[in-house]
Amino acid sequence: MKLPEDFYIPIALDTDNITSLSPFLVPQDHLASSGTFYVMSIFMFFIFIVGTAINVLTIACTAQYKKLRSHLNYILLNLAVANLLVSCVGSSTACCTFASRYFIFGPLACKIEGFMVTLGGMVSLWSLAVVAFERWLVICKPLGNFVFKPDHAIACCVFTWVIALIASGPPLVGWSRYIPEGLQCSCGPDWYTTNNKYNNESYVMFLFCFCFAVPLSTIIFCYGQLLITLKMAAKAQAESASTQKAEREVTRMVVVMVMGFLVCWLPYASFALWVVNNRGQPFDLRFASIPSVFSKASAVYNPVIYVLLNKQFRSCMMKMLGMGGGDDEESSTQSVTEVSKVGPA
Repeated sequence: MKLPEDFYIPIALDTDNITSLSPFLVPQDHLASSGTFYVMSIFMFFIFIVGTAINVLTIACTAQYKKLRSHLNYILLNLAVANLLVSCVGSSTACCTFASRYFIFGPLACKIEGFMVTLGGMVSLWSLAVVAFERWLVICKPLGNFVFKPDHAIACCVFTWVIALIASGPPLVGWSRYIPEGLQCSCGPDWYTTNNKYNNESYVMFLFCFCFAVPLSTIIFCYGQLLITLKMAAKAQAESASTQKAEREVTRMVVVMVMGFLVCWLPYASFALWVVNNRGQPFDLRFASIPSVFSKASAVYNPVIYVLLNKQFRSCMMKMLGMGGGDDEESSTQSVTEVSKVGPA
């Protein structure tokens, strides 16, 4: 039986005509209950509204307040743009398709959505690694008196987009492909098929090594060095309450950052590797949608971790929204001056 080019449903179906169950033509009620689709649609709507609002506010704050245009905040702004791409394209599309219970926009839109979400996700992922790298350079000073300037931050932002294009572009030209995934209402790289012209297995391994293992290793190494440096400073200044407090705060921040990265990307990476290494093993497509949902939800919790926990950003956002921030802004600025040597906040 010849398989369709634009989709693949990785479970046994009670039909000899797979095209009759195409996720581009009919509701996928044979995969889950209507309630499951509607719950997913509501969740995607929440991610779209909240993710779009918080990332637009981040960009607006940076545009309005010059003091936010530091080298670190340029990288956070890059992260906000990537998150906005994911929420506006991925979450909004998924909201409509889950509500319709199938991918109503057709195969071409599926490829576009899969590419745009993967692009934004890769930029976001590598931006997190760049933030960790920047903190390591600034705090641990491995290059001596090297000063990380805005030009360097802009170059790092360009680097994230180049790397993201290298990672997300191959499925458009035949190395893997973008097809509906999970409950067939959102699109991503083809994790499922094997022994075909798309060479999916090698692409999955490429993504895992180049776009998960390398950034994760960078984050763990840089933040690990940061914590070691802070503990040495705290030990040398044991009598300084402010140093001890800063060390505790940054330790908590590092733990939250690493956990946020893992929550966002570990389900996707683990699921893709499991599928590649367990061909033919049955699995519930409802659970197969979870990695995609977690990656799209990063448009909300990434800015919460990296932006709202940044005292300068938080103060400016409150001021922009008419919620005060005068005294808090002054104290937060002082705190930033004291703690800028130990972390993003």
